[in-house]
Amino acid sequence: MNEFNERYDTDSVREFTVSDADAGPYALTEGPDGALWFTLVHRGAVGRRDPDDGRVTVHPVGDGPTVVAAGPDGALWFTEYRTHRIGRITPEGDYSSFEPLTPEGGPFGIAAGPDGAMWFTLSSADRVGRVTADGEVTEYAAPGAFPSALTAGPDGALWCTLNQGNAVGRLTTDGHGTAYPLPTEGAAPVGITAGPDGALWFTEIGAGRIGRITVAGDITEYPLADPGARPHAVTAGPDGALWFTEWGSGRVGRITVDGRIASYALSRADSEPHGIAVHDGALWCALETGSLARIEVPS
Repeated sequence: MNEFNERYDTDSVREFTVSDADAGPYALTEGPDGALWFTLVHRGAVGRRDPDDGRVTVHPVGDGPTVVAAGPDGALWFTEYRTHRIGRITPEGDYSSFEPLTPEGGPFGIAAGPDGAMWFTLSSADRVGRVTADGEVTEYAAPGAFPSALTAGPDGALWCTLNQGNAVGRLTTDGHGTAYPLPTEGAAPVGITAGPDGALWFTEIGAGRIGRITVAGDITEYPLADPGARPHAVTAGPDGALWFTEWGSGRVGRITVDGRIASYALSRADSEPHGIAVHDGALWCALETGSLARIEVPS
């Protein structure tokens, strides 16, 4: 068990060091135990930050843990990009992992599906997988190249970004895929989440834009003030807006469903914010330089 000290504090943003700079906090989510769980991609570990006293516990797992999500079984599930496995850890720290059917697939995104299973992307293999709580794995062809993040949509399907296909994909739970090309060339979408307005919202890391797609496939893009902001991850906030990380500028952004954009500076422009999630009424993001940042929701 490790204890770290707060190192950055403003009216809107506080940062808490949870690892050394080489460990690489990458993604995070609130667990069923009320704690904040995060991946340490360069250390081969998953961390837990206690909701009461802020203490950090680190659990060794497979190499390259990347995206983490809470599962319907009361455990945390995550992708192990370098060992090409899907990891599972209980709130008590019991760890296990499962092997996809396609070897060397490069699992990246993971999310709970509408069918009680966990769904994940195999970015290097252009496939999307499904794993049940007892480890039964099924795979389907992705609707385009390099599927990255994915999320359950309001229509009962899975939606994913197709980073090298410059598109957003939709996959039904029986494996039928559709791709929706983006209007902007080189957009390279990464993060995606279901919005409060019945649409899907995603980041365009290559174009410096936030995108919105309806379940019918209608796309709107919103350019950021800084074209080099490189927006990475996105989540729906408790305030009815969408929140996203700006990996290239060291900021966290907020966009309302009608397209109004604001952003919040972190401690350093090179703090490399990646994942973002709601926890304890605020937005938290993982900074690859070794911290977790808490951003207050504006009143």
